Parts: sequence; structure tokens; C-alpha cells
Amino acid sequence: MPTTKNTSYKVHVHHTDQEEVDNVNIEQGAMLHTDDALYMGHNGRNVVVYPQGGVSSLGWARYDDTFRTSLNKLSLSDGVEVQLTNNGGSTIKSHPSINFYDTTANKLLGVTENDVYVVTIVFSASAANANQTHLDLRLVGSGQIERVHKTMGFYKGNDTIQNFHEVIQYYTDATFVNDGVDIKIMADGGTAKVWDIIYFIQRTQNANFS
Repeated sequence: MPTTKNTSYKVHVHHTDQEEVDNVNIEQGAMLHTDDALYMGHNGRNVVVYPQGGVSSLGWARYDDTFRTSLNKLSLSDGVEVQLTNNGGSTIKSHPSINFYDTTANKLLGVTENDVYVVTIVFSASAANANQTHLDLRLVGSGQIERVHKTMGFYKGNDTIQNFHEVIQYYTDATFVNDGVDIKIMADGGTAKVWDIIYFIQRTQNANFS
């Protein structure tokens, strides 16, 4: 007796908005649909499964900190490394699905392993003793990302505002995707102050479609 198979299945996917996608309790394999993309819960994150290679796969996001301003500067003690936080009080994205930075945990995020990103880190800073003080900026995580490290000097004199604009390219390994990465800063040789922090992050290569 021949076997008859049903080759037509209809699955209802809940339609929602981006705010719910960003805050929903993620379930493995559960799917959500917005006007822009189809999401599926995978390993604790909602990932875009459609459009593949489209507007949700690459893009950029700008995160402006509204806490550390000229009226509330971050004070750096000599030789003490701290997290360079950014509350993303003002955020602009090329697409609503993009999330390259966790403003609560203050961590850089990776979508998939072996992606490539570029982060532009902008801030204002001053040093009480500019001739003897420099800043050390580095990315801190559990993988190879710790090799990314930069030293920046002060050239405008004591207690004079200097604008920094640092561009860093990096790729994501498994630990980056699972744990995120911190941006840390330290004053060396004297004290310093930092404020008006901006992160502009671009995903330039999606490893799934490269």
C-alpha cells in the first residue's frame, strides 16, 4: 500500500515589533516576525534568518553616551584601568535589527563567529600633566581580542581638551560571540578625565554569507 505524505505545512509565526524582539524571553527555535525581518531564538539570542545577506546582515550603529558629559567627566587615576562605559542614551542604527553593543553590560557584541567589524571610538579628554601622561585603550575578552591595544598621547598641554578619534578593526571568535568584549581605558603617568564618548560600529563582513 503506497504511503501518502503531506508536503504542505503551514506554521503561524507571531508578528510583532522590534521592541518586543529585543526584550522577549528567548526560546530555542521560537520565531518572531516584524515588518523588516524574521527572527529565530538560537543559543540565547534572536538571530535574523531572513532576509539572508540583506539589510539586516550588515550595517552600522552609533551609540552616544549621555552620562559622561563635560559636567560629569570620568576621572582616571594613574595606573588604574576601568571600563569605558557608554549608556547609548542617543542611538542611531542603519536598521532596527542591529545590535552591536550592549549598553547595559557595556560590551561589544558579535553576531556570528568570524564576522569582521570596525569600531570608531571618539571621546574628549584632558590630563593634568600632559607631558608625562598617556592613555592606554584596549579591548578585553577571553580570546585573541586582547591583542588589540593602543597607546595615545596628550599633545595640547595641561588640562587642555583634546579630541580622540580611534578606529579599530576586529573579527569575532567564539568567545567574543558568547561573552562579548569590554572596552577599557587607563591613564598612565598621571591622572586624566574623559567625556563625550561615542562608539560608531560597522559590521563589514557577515561570515555566514562571505
